[in-house]
Amino acid sequence: MILRKFLTEKDISKTTLTAIKYTGGSILVNGQHQNVRHIVQAGDTVTIVFPPEQPSEGLTPEVGNLTILYEDETILLLDKPAGQSTIPSRNHPAGTVANFVCGKFEAEGVPSTAHMVTRLDTDTSGVICVAKNRHIHHLLSKQMNQKLFQRRYIAFAEGSIAPSFLSIEQPIGRKEGSIIERTVREDGQYAKTDVLVKGTYVHDSCEFSVVELTLHTGRTHQIRVHLQWLGHPLVGDDLYDAKGCHFARQALHCSSISFLHPLTMKRMTFESPLPKDMHALLQQSTVYSV
Repeated sequence: MILRKFLTEKDISKTTLTAIKYTGGSILVNGQHQNVRHIVQAGDTVTIVFPPEQPSEGLTPEVGNLTILYEDETILLLDKPAGQSTIPSRNHPAGTVANFVCGKFEAEGVPSTAHMVTRLDTDTSGVICVAKNRHIHHLLSKQMNQKLFQRRYIAFAEGSIAPSFLSIEQPIGRKEGSIIERTVREDGQYAKTDVLVKGTYVHDSCEFSVVELTLHTGRTHQIRVHLQWLGHPLVGDDLYDAKGCHFARQALHCSSISFLHPLTMKRMTFESPLPKDMHALLQQSTVYSV
């Protein structure tokens, strides 16, 4: 088989092959440099050396604390606290997860940049997945498209939600006149969120539901917009009309991520416990129904 076809069957993208050819990577067959027209035989060992990557403009490596759930040569799973941005922005140019990941890679001599496979809003806590090179990022993004990459969230939503399980399928697009807010709109992108109600609680006359959410798509602010559309915005989410309960941030936490390891293809699941602020609110509340 020609080497190019073999690599394509192994999900090495054309973009990656071009980068290998022009920016310092290499392809070895049985330890010898070869081009993509080489014919490979049964029993050959093919090794891909990916080109070194530099952080994108505006992403400065920084030393900072990262809570690492798992790490190997391909992936990095982190537990992000509320209040930290995932990537730099005009309002948060420094101190982000991506800045700290690049700082970690630089200190350890890892020739890569931060490939954020998943992102969380600044005030959302929980598990984040980072790929260590563009190829691994490509493989995990492909799993997302094939519905093999699963994300679950725990959230507190205002009011009592019924029935106890429902799927929200409503398209999401940018809200007119805003560069930040999203809304349900007919010309938006398809979005689906499963909602499982775990119980209803009361705190200082504020009634809220504890819900487990499963994302089938990954639209910006998807959970926040879908719960607002349902009439049960996230507790503390002032951007999306939360009014009844006081909380310092939107009460949203990515509790688990599950996917097939991009090389071994074994399913892996990573979990994050409920953060202290959400746990404290539960402890201070009275169970209304479960």
